[in-house]
Amino acid sequence: MTRITMRPLLAACLLVGMGSALATDGAGQPGGMLGFTAAGAAAQQDLEQRFDALLDPAEQREWLKQMAAGPNQVGSPHDKANAEFMLAKFKAWGWDAHIETFSVLYPTPKKVALELQGPHPYTARLREPDVPGDSTPATQPGVLPPYNVYGGDGDVTAPLVYANYGMPDDYKELERRGIDVRGKIVITRYGGGWRGLKPKLAQQHGAVGCLIYSDPHDDGYAAGDAYPQGGWRPADGVQRGSVADMQQYPGDPLTPGIGSTPGAKRLALKDAKTILSIPVLPISYADATPLLAALTGDVAPAGWRGSLPLTYHVGPSTASVRLVVQSDWSQKPVYDVIATLKGSTEPDQWIVRGNHHDGWVFGAWDPLAGNVALLAEAKAIGTLYRQGWRPQRTLVYASWDGEEPGLLGSTEWAETHARELRQKAVLYLNSDTNGRGFLNAGGSHSLQHLVNQVAAGVTDPETKASVLDRMRARMLVAGSAKDAKPQAKENAELAAKGGDVPIGALGSGSDYSAFLEHLGIASLDLGFDGEDDNGGIYHSAYDTFDHYVRFGDPTFQYGVALSKVAGHIVLRTVDASVVPLHFGDFSDTLGRYVEQLHKLTDSTRKDTEQQHQLIDGRAYALVVDPTRPVGPPARDSDVADIRLAPLDQAAEALTQSAQAFEAAYAQRAASGFDLPPERLREVNGLIGRMEQSLTDRAGLPGRPWFQHMIYAPGLLTGYEVKTVPGVREALEARRWDEANQYAKATAKVLDGYRAQLDRITALLEKS
Repeated sequence: MTRITMRPLLAACLLVGMGSALATDGAGQPGGMLGFTAAGAAAQQDLEQRFDALLDPAEQREWLKQMAAGPNQVGSPHDKANAEFMLAKFKAWGWDAHIETFSVLYPTPKKVALELQGPHPYTARLREPDVPGDSTPATQPGVLPPYNVYGGDGDVTAPLVYANYGMPDDYKELERRGIDVRGKIVITRYGGGWRGLKPKLAQQHGAVGCLIYSDPHDDGYAAGDAYPQGGWRPADGVQRGSVADMQQYPGDPLTPGIGSTPGAKRLALKDAKTILSIPVLPISYADATPLLAALTGDVAPAGWRGSLPLTYHVGPSTASVRLVVQSDWSQKPVYDVIATLKGSTEPDQWIVRGNHHDGWVFGAWDPLAGNVALLAEAKAIGTLYRQGWRPQRTLVYASWDGEEPGLLGSTEWAETHARELRQKAVLYLNSDTNGRGFLNAGGSHSLQHLVNQVAAGVTDPETKASVLDRMRARMLVAGSAKDAKPQAKENAELAAKGGDVPIGALGSGSDYSAFLEHLGIASLDLGFDGEDDNGGIYHSAYDTFDHYVRFGDPTFQYGVALSKVAGHIVLRTVDASVVPLHFGDFSDTLGRYVEQLHKLTDSTRKDTEQQHQLIDGRAYALVVDPTRPVGPPARDSDVADIRLAPLDQAAEALTQSAQAFEAAYAQRAASGFDLPPERLREVNGLIGRMEQSLTDRAGLPGRPWFQHMIYAPGLLTGYEVKTVPGVREALEARRWDEANQYAKATAKVLDGYRAQLDRITALLEKS
């Protein structure tokens, strides 16, 4: 596979502007402001400086304190009050704003109970007590007991089995030890994969119930001092969360693919594919300790042992456990706050900016720290608007409801407005939580250079270096670690070249999913982290204002930094002469993805041959302690003939088309980009819809809602992305025919993307 070599002349033409070609930075990347002439860039820089001057950390602090003052889950009075508070603010700031309401299935607990029976009985507390010194009581009215939404109801009594993180390899390890979870209750710890996979896999293996606890090894006292002495999870802290099978589809389980509007046809509850059938309950490590101590059987493998003061056994237990979950399965409202400023010259191109406002309890860090940054942007933009500035394209600012249970508000809105969004939306920019430290950026790789340019122009509040310099330094250090993973090493190698630092690919876990993976709208997800101590109170009643101002972003300067980064991206995209996407970055990244697939194929073949030799040579049998028998792993299937040639050819052709586009662009830039207005609008329209040409309406294998053929959440990873997912997941699951099928299907999609890029090139070349 041949990668694009970015020569300075060709790279210069990627500076989408209307004046002469701008200089490069010496690493083959554009050196001017992407999408602007020199005069336009100067005016834009002045606009952004005026925007920055309007951002006040004290306001973000005030808004956060107010919005996190009460229980903020879907259906709560405070959730509605927050939506109405924001609506009034948007209107006061000059936006055309309204609340769009959807009625969604949202079960809440009526009864939860957990008891250990036998000679040492224990009744779990299943609640989070108040923390001394925190002014937001965890036990105030309206706080629901800890629960996992979209698990099944049930009253089951059975022995207990410990399954580590509850991921596929953990069940393989149990099988080697002769332990069957059928008819058992499985207890797993948080971490190692998305929480929803834990009960799903337990259910698939025949378990009748699932418990998920937070081990202090992962986010409690082993990581740092527990709250309130430090920021980490205290003994009674519980991580709530959704366990819906969102790898099938997010949003309301009863309305897949359509908005939950009043006349929508809803599935029967029994037909909803994303709802589990077994009861699931999250518990604290205080409640988990007596249960784990009651386990007998084999001592758990070394990698399964946490930091509790006990010997970890896998079980099953001799004493039974009773688990009860009963829920109210009623419809509840979600309140999306939608605010618009209509574009002056290209109103039918939309830039959409979003963050959610619902929390599991108070939600100061997740999500309100990001939401108040969005509000600050909206206030500043509204002030600029009242001062006479007019956006060229239409701005849509959205504060979503119902993200926590399953991306409800954003998905229902996107599905309801799908046709219009496919016609008009150019960019979706998301944020969620926000802390202190380094900028994390992920998204469509055609937006990578724009992120780098903006990050280079924003100052880090602590070090006074640029945000980009800190991003680069973090990648270099992470890639140099002895235990660095291949992706970290690759990122460090790219960052070391001095050009753009790579952004990550998006899987799932926040509100960009419907826009990117269902509708094919170029998307970004942004936030600061790495130096805050918020992880230990994730999804608990201790995610409060007091915790955030001690262990999150005490000065709210990183809230301002997020507003600057997100705001500058929004302002540049809304006002650029030509939509600032950089297609060579996507082509380059795709080339690396295809190379990874070749390496995966080769390593799978090599590992399979080695495993077969070990099994056939009785190596596993000879290394087992006879007093602690462990069987060999199941024999992997032989690797078939994997044909990736269609992907190789499509990627190579895209490389050539990207180079042709760059050459045509350089010529237009050199001549002042003298396109007629109608043709310029046509170019912008095609650029704005480029990401959609990476989708296939047939979707991915077994989950047609996910239509993007380059980015998707993994079926067995949850939030974590799988790139070129139709091929990669088939290879990992040893479905060889499917891998070959989707190599062809993905290549066909890439050919469509290339054809649209060729159309843009032809419009640039036309005299």
